[in-house]
Amino acid sequence: MALIQMVEPDKAEGQAKEIYDTMQEMAGVIPAPLQLASASPWMLDMVWQSIQYYSRHPNLGFGVLSSIRYLVAQQYDYAFCTGFNKNLLKMQGLSDEDIAKMEKDPLQTPLEDRERAMVAFVMKAVKTSDAVDKEDVDRLHELGWTDSDIMDALAHATNMIGSSILMKTFKMDQAC
Repeated sequence: MALIQMVEPDKAEGQAKEIYDTMQEMAGVIPAPLQLASASPWMLDMVWQSIQYYSRHPNLGFGVLSSIRYLVAQQYDYAFCTGFNKNLLKMQGLSDEDIAKMEKDPLQTPLEDRERAMVAFVMKAVKTSDAVDKEDVDRLHELGWTDSDIMDALAHATNMIGSSILMKTFKMDQAC
């Protein structure tokens, strides 16, 4: 049981109901982090805007984003999002072996070369941000990524870290 009150899907009204209904329609589920965000109307709106933005991102596709979320969740022992995103990866056709390889080396993520490079960059930044240098960013530029893409991908990862802390703090981090 969560340590703070949030809006339960069956009791949602107004904006929370609209968001929950749309999420249920889009994904078939209302993820626990979205429910937790409902404890604050402002936070719910921010999380929802982020979901909408990334679901329509012009350059960061579903495969890149779900790979980033899975690897960050795994790095931070974030049970809910590890399980949730592992299921999404499997729905995209990845095997347990594919997932194990990418856990050991993000450059083994079964994506296009430029997408693998982005995932590897994000994980380097998450694990050792001080080690990121100009050459890392230049390599992404050479592969066609813009500064906006790079910022968005890393922000997506750091949002996962914040979500992990919130879920653990309020006792919501359970495997899905």
